[in-house]
Amino acid sequence: MNPKVDFFFDQAQQWQKEFEKLRSIALDTALEEELKWGCPCYTYQGKNIFLIHGFKEYCALLFFKGALMKDPENILIQQTENVQAARQIRFTDLKQIIDLEKVLKSYMFQAAEIEESGAKVKMKKTREFEIPDEFQKKLNENIELKEAFEALTPGRQRAYLLHFSSAKQSKTRESRIEKYIPEILNGKGLND
Repeated sequence: MNPKVDFFFDQAQQWQKEFEKLRSIALDTALEEELKWGCPCYTYQGKNIFLIHGFKEYCALLFFKGALMKDPENILIQQTENVQAARQIRFTDLKQIIDLEKVLKSYMFQAAEIEESGAKVKMKKTREFEIPDEFQKKLNENIELKEAFEALTPGRQRAYLLHFSSAKQSKTRESRIEKYIPEILNGKGLND
C-alpha cells in the first residue's frame, strides 16, 4: 500500500466502496502501487500493468496491454475503436466486483505475465489511419501543408487524423482542418 495513493481513495465521492474493493484485490497481487495520471496504477518492475479509474457511469480496471489478454469471461472492453492496446473491465456496483474477485485476480496475474514476457501490442502504423477526404483534398492542393504534415512525428500525425476524422459532419471536419492548418505549418501537434 502506497500512502501517496491514499488521497485517490479518500477523496472519492462516487465509487468509494468499489475503489476500496478493487484496491484490496490489486494489493493481493504484490504488484507495486503507484500514483500515475491521478489514479492508482499497479506496476511490475516499473512497467504499467493496470490502473483503477472512475467515470460518471462506471468505475473500471484498465489493463494497458489488454488487447493481448485471453478473455474467457468476455469482460474486457475496448473503450473506442481507436484504442489499440488497453482494455477495461467496467463496474457499476460493488456486488459485480465481489462476484468477479477470483476472475479479476487471475486477469491481473495474466496481465503481469504478459508484461514479464516482453510481449508487445502490434500498433497500427500512421499510414494505416484513414485520412478524411477533406484533409486529403487540402494536402493535394497545398504542397507546403503536405510537407509540413509529413514532417510531423507519427504521434502528432495520428492525433490530427483522429481529431479530424472523429467529426461526423463534413462541415465540422473542414472547420477543424482550417483551424489547425497554421499549427501544422508551424510544426506543432494538436496539443502543443
